[in-house]
Amino acid sequence: QVRVVESGGGLVQPGGSLQLSCTASGSVFNIYPMGWYRQAPGKERERVAIIFTSGLTNYAASVKGRFTISGDSAKNTVYLQMNSLKPEDTAVYYCNNPGATTWGQGTQVTVSS
Repeated sequence: QVRVVESGGGLVQPGGSLQLSCTASGSVFNIYPMGWYRQAPGKERERVAIIFTSGLTNYAASVKGRFTISGDSAKNTVYLQMNSLKPEDTAVYYCNNPGATTWGQGTQVTVSS
């Protein structure tokens, strides 16, 4: 199935911004829905955003209004723009198609003063 590499994480202060990138090994954008997920220590993995093949997007309530998912089909890349970051956004972030059973390395996002 789709193979992806996530990048763009790092350490940021509360209120700051980061943009995460998810690059696929093949042409998947506009073919598969793609989502961003996160897993914080001691918590279950949760989906925070998804973009469907139609272009429709959906967000978890916890990030709605702060995060934006988008894609660049020419680059076969999905992005997650993260604004107004909060400490509770700290997690490892992954991208994948919904229902996937295997996961990549993810990228660490740490929001701290």
